[in-house]
Amino acid sequence: MATETKGWDRNQMAARAAEELEDGMYVNLGIGIPTLVANYVGDKDITLQSENGMLGMGPFPYEGEEDPDLINAGKQTITELNRTAYFDSATSFGMIRGGKIAAAILGAMEVAENGDLANWMIPGKLVKGMGGAMDLVAGVGRVIVVMDHTNKHGDSKVLKECTLPLTGKGVVDRIITNMGVLDVVEGGLRIVECADGVTEDEFRAATEATLV
Repeated sequence: MATETKGWDRNQMAARAAEELEDGMYVNLGIGIPTLVANYVGDKDITLQSENGMLGMGPFPYEGEEDPDLINAGKQTITELNRTAYFDSATSFGMIRGGKIAAAILGAMEVAENGDLANWMIPGKLVKGMGGAMDLVAGVGRVIVVMDHTNKHGDSKVLKECTLPLTGKGVVDRIITNMGVLDVVEGGLRIVECADGVTEDEFRAATEATLV
């Protein structure tokens, strides 16, 4: 493995994901890298929803300004806006299952070329629960995955078929990794954009899935 750092870091991936959002959208952010998207919404009229019962999340607080009562689904402290609303979990999932959320930006352990998503457990490892991901991928209008392109061993996480238990089948629309952007299309994945310093050949070499 090369030691040279290429591609986007976590914040750059989050900023790229924020570019997918349009004014007026209601968006759910998953735990991990997707939570950073809140810092890059900028002046867009985006309403962020958290399945633990918050509509209208602001960016992460500055150090010393944290409110322990304001947390996202990943238990991270966040800020509120002047339009923030709070409600119970049942109401939150009613929004999700009722198709009221335009997009979900989620992390993943694996994504397959047909849009299958695995992001909730690794067999044999302790998990706290499946969370809201299964409802999200079934109920939202668009699913965008943000994740590292390879695992710590250098193996591709963008696969022909997922090996881990699935969160949803054929649910992913776009994949944003540290190496670039991929769309799920008929017959496999299509390269939309290569990250900074990454060539198309390098992108292809790091991807197990079929690229069309």
